[in-house]
Amino acid sequence: MNRRQFLKIGAGIVLTAATIPLITRIAMADRNKRESNQMKNVVMSEQEWQEKLTTEQFDVLRKEGTERPFSSELNDEKRDGIFHCAGCDQAVFASSMKFDSGTGWPSFFDSIDGAFETKIDFKLIYPRTEYHCARCGGHHGHIFNDGPEPSGKRWCNNGVALTFVPA
Repeated sequence: MNRRQFLKIGAGIVLTAATIPLITRIAMADRNKRESNQMKNVVMSEQEWQEKLTTEQFDVLRKEGTERPFSSELNDEKRDGIFHCAGCDQAVFASSMKFDSGTGWPSFFDSIDGAFETKIDFKLIYPRTEYHCARCGGHHGHIFNDGPEPSGKRWCNNGVALTFVPA
């Protein structure tokens, strides 16, 4: 073995030895994060959801239905407070994020960080951004690009998917 080969092998061993603890720490942190998120997640059977929610809430939150426009009292809610997911009580919108879109559904220009996860929905042929509660997976509505500043977004939410806690 010449000096060059010896140095390459030695460097490889040192690099590997130094990298293993780092990789282990990253893997453990990722596992802990996943376990922490799983502890926060609300998981119930379909029957448990039916027992917990009203018929309308179950249709929207668990079956991705849509309530009739102008049917929710929360559409006209103007007090200071926090809107929560009706499925798991996670805070999802601050009242300061709400605006009157004229569409018949409670609308918001933003959401509380981490409250929702999104996916693309093709139910009406063209793609729409659908959003679900990050904690219980309950369907809330769709995001459109016709909202006010600062975001220009309209988070169009089914009122039955929300509860309101006044400040």
